[in-house]
Amino acid sequence: MKILVVVDMQNDFIDGALGTKEAVSIVPAVKEKIESRKEEGYCVIFTRDTHTQDYLSTQEGKKLPVPHCIKNTPGWEITSQLDSSDCLIFDKVTFGSVDLMQYVSSLPSVEEIELVGLCTDICVISNAMLLKAALPEVSVSVCESCCAGVTPESHKNALEAMKMCQISII
Repeated sequence: MKILVVVDMQNDFIDGALGTKEAVSIVPAVKEKIESRKEEGYCVIFTRDTHTQDYLSTQEGKKLPVPHCIKNTPGWEITSQLDSSDCLIFDKVTFGSVDLMQYVSSLPSVEEIELVGLCTDICVISNAMLLKAALPEVSVSVCESCCAGVTPESHKNALEAMKMCQISII
């Protein structure tokens, strides 16, 4: 089984509260990647950063005091430019999804996991590292052109860190 994980392609990370021009620019490539991987028979799974109204009182909210991805708000939604209607979606309250890792680890015959999405330097790297740790013999890769970081520099730093942990950058 081959899996594509689409990380946090939500309105608040694209053009909302924490949006960047780099995030906006990858949406067409992510859309194309999803469509091509579905045609190739990949299982496509989305993650969705999910916070509650009390976000600012959480540890993350105190360190990043920008309310974002508040459940059931427009910013929390996956961008309408991507079709997630036939995909599993894992809501996650923090950077990496333990539920995603446990689910993928439970699947039979996982051969390959590819990740795309936002933000390279926070949630993409966190999920890639969890998946690689849980499945050390599975090929885990990140598509550089389908990811964006908080800054271009932090995007590059995250890609280099993942390379050092035997995650392929494609």
